[in-house]
Amino acid sequence: MPVGNSGATIACLFPSPPSRIGWRPGGKKASERWETDYLAWALTDFSGYLAADELYDGPFCVLTIVDNRTFKRLFFQVLDHDPAQEDVIAFFARFQVALQARHLTVQGITTDGSPLYPIAIQTVWGAVPHQICEFHILKDLNQATLRAVAQVRKQLAAQQPRLGRGRPTGDKRPLAQKRQRLQTKIADLFEYRYLFVQHHLTEAERATLQRITRGLPHLRALREITDAIYRLFDRRCRTDTALAKLAHLRQRVQRFTQLSQILKGLFTVNVEKALTFLDDRLLGATSNAVERGNRRYRKMQQTVYRVRTGVHIVARFALDLFREAALRPRVVTLNLLHAERAPA
Repeated sequence: MPVGNSGATIACLFPSPPSRIGWRPGGKKASERWETDYLAWALTDFSGYLAADELYDGPFCVLTIVDNRTFKRLFFQVLDHDPAQEDVIAFFARFQVALQARHLTVQGITTDGSPLYPIAIQTVWGAVPHQICEFHILKDLNQATLRAVAQVRKQLAAQQPRLGRGRPTGDKRPLAQKRQRLQTKIADLFEYRYLFVQHHLTEAERATLQRITRGLPHLRALREITDAIYRLFDRRCRTDTALAKLAHLRQRVQRFTQLSQILKGLFTVNVEKALTFLDDRLLGATSNAVERGNRRYRKMQQTVYRVRTGVHIVARFALDLFREAALRPRVVTLNLLHAERAPA
């Protein structure tokens, strides 16, 4: 290797800053530097699309903003109480100041169905597109479906004839057979209740569903409506088409009085907001970008016991941000080293 190019080669192989005593960003140093050094790095390729969420840890709450395309955590704040509307507005306003200083604008934001966010988004960013996480919408609707199946089981249990003790004889035998049939039906509806909310069903599972819903047409209609709800979030469908399908589905559900009460969440504005970015191929329909950071924090709780006070939470969170910032240069370094060491 030529001597004159050794400095450039070393700088290429090791893009991280040179190590020196006292330079490592510990918890206290990271707490002081993350709003300047880390934020400057995180906003270099800012996409304009955000994901926001809150994370609860005992009496504390961590508000987080993440870039929904690059998956970089951008901003956070630790509160010593449950967040109120004013706290979320102040948190978004602080982040907006950092964006304005760099002449950046927000193009859209994704959150869960919490009532904390709509007013705060409107106050800070105006009429910016607001998407509700698809996962949270489907979770609420599926829970309502499972409650409806549980309600049918209770109704069938109430129809069971009462029999005395001992072997049934004479005219009690038909009542005993009816009781046995109802008990079998109740057991099947409990064992296979997941078939009413599972996304894709095999032919065998569909045959099982037809068998356990024999004589219960409203449960078969409930499963058909579940399939229609899943089709709303098909990424091959455009937003306008999905909204037209949603309007038709709402009209269909309204014809069933019992189902309209069960699936009342289908008539909320959050379902329409969940279809906001359906046309965008590069933007996910969920808030997984911010949820993955929450999962890292939960894992950190299990390994670092002292992350329990507000000061320690800020320090540990900031330290994890710098670890994430150093991860990509580390991967580049390893790839270059592997390429240099590979046989010719």
